[in-house]
Parts: sequence; C-alpha cells; structure tokens
Amino acid sequence: MPASLGDVTDMLLFARVVDERSFTAAARKLGLSKSAVSGRVIRLEERLGTRLLLRTTRRLSLTEDGLRFYERCARVAAEADEAAGVAGDVGDAVRGPLRVTASVGFGQRHLTAPVAAFLERHPAVRLELAVTDRVVDLVAEGFDVAVRTQARLADSSLLARRLTGDRVVLCAAPAYLARRGTPASPADLVHHVCLRYSRQKAREEWAFVGAGGAPLAVSVDGPLAVSSGTVLRAAAVAGLGLAVLPESEVADELAAGRLRKVLEGTLRDAELGVYAVHPHGRKAPARVRALVDFLVEWFRKARW
Repeated sequence: MPASLGDVTDMLLFARVVDERSFTAAARKLGLSKSAVSGRVIRLEERLGTRLLLRTTRRLSLTEDGLRFYERCARVAAEADEAAGVAGDVGDAVRGPLRVTASVGFGQRHLTAPVAAFLERHPAVRLELAVTDRVVDLVAEGFDVAVRTQARLADSSLLARRLTGDRVVLCAAPAYLARRGTPASPADLVHHVCLRYSRQKAREEWAFVGAGGAPLAVSVDGPLAVSSGTVLRAAAVAGLGLAVLPESEVADELAAGRLRKVLEGTLRDAELGVYAVHPHGRKAPARVRALVDFLVEWFRKARW
C-alpha cells in the first residue's frame, strides 16, 4: 500500500526527534508543540505495533526496531532536505551542527588544527568535538563522525574512511631505562614495571613476534593502571615504567628524547589505521561528507 501523506509526515517527524535527541528540540525546530510531536510518535508506535524509542527523564535512545525504522525515515528526511535545498538554491551547502568524537590524545594533538582550518573554510558549520578514551555508540549518542585509531574495524553499520596509518610502540623515559636497564628481549619484561590501562584486567599480556615469527604472549604487570592514554603517556614520560602507545600520541616525546622506543619491531599487530567513521543508514549530510573529505586530505601528509 502506498504511504499516505500522514505516513510521510510522521516519518519526517520521527527522524527529526532522533536527530535532535529531544522532543522539545524537535518541536521547536518544526514549529510545533512538544505534546503534538510526542503524541504523533506514540500514535506511530501504536500503528506499527512496536516501541521505537526508549524514554527517560534525561535522554532518548532507539530500540532495535527503532534503529531500523529510523534508517529508512532518515533517508526520507535527507531526500526532503536535499529537495528543499535545491528549491532554496543552496544545494549541498555545508552548514549546520556537526558532532565529532575522538580519543583524548589524538583529539588534543592532531585534530585542533584541521578542525580550525575546516571551520575557517565552512563558517556556517557549528562543530562540537567531544574527546573521550571510551568507544562511543555513534547512533545512540548522536555523533556524526568518530576518528578512531585501531588495528582493524569490526563489521558494523558504520562507514569508515582511512585517514592515515599509525603503529603502536613500546617506549619508556631515559631515566627509567637508566634506572632499570633496557630490555633486550620480550622475556625481559617480567623484570620491568609495565604501565597498564585500568579498563583491562589487573594482569594482562602484550603480544610480540617470537622466534621464527611465531606469536609470543608475555604476561606483564605493574603497580599503576590508568584509564586515559594521555595520562599513560605522562606516566611514561615521568619515568614510572614501560608503556605501549600509538606512535602518533608520543611522536613529540620521541623526537625530543623524553621517550625512547624499546624492542622495536617485535610487537605483533603493531600496524594501525586512523579512520573517520560515520553512520551510513542514510545519505550523509553535506557537512559530514565535507569533513571526512577534508580530514582525508589533511592527514594524507601525516608523518608521525
């Protein structure tokens, strides 16, 4: 059965509620009352026979059915916005809000300059950069783009563009190495202080390449675990122990001699990629496409 005008209106309204993450904000943008918007979403759920949104006093989140329905509604909304843009002679204008997330270390060291340059080129964009060392759920938390550094991306409902390469390195401060000695092989790490992430188990294994290229797992331990890569780097610079970190986050310290690489070339799965990740359930807005393209070009010349 063809969709009615009311069906299309409800799809657009639902997409706006999800995009704004708020009935109040969506109602304000649509020029409607909050009760009218909330009532239409409730009637939409009743007509579909399923719950689309989970509501609390502080936030909205999508159910699994809601996410699948939103992907289709968002395509309708995106096409409507594009049509309105053509009618208003603005086409694919790069404008509007843009929420981006990245790790604290990478965001602090490597995103400030490109974000500033991007905003200078596109002054109609309002960009929010949220830095955190946890992996966020882009759809549930309303982010448009995430910059992630990892060995490989898991299959998901997200699109990824590779920005540049990176690698993890094992490093320590010269003062620590002078005090405790430089490990000559992965087996020597049992005699060293190894700095760890607190979100991992108290005792962990670091992966190396052993004799003949065989995988070698070495159990490491130490009295300090931290929840932030930035703090982990600072602890290593302070001479508290050995740390495994992305080279992009310690490049300045390595160049200045505040940290030194040890056991180079022995870490297994050391090669990483830096990716711009965004939801692909609908055609990405022009501002998302513009930012991703800009970051690809910016990091094309990145050398850690």
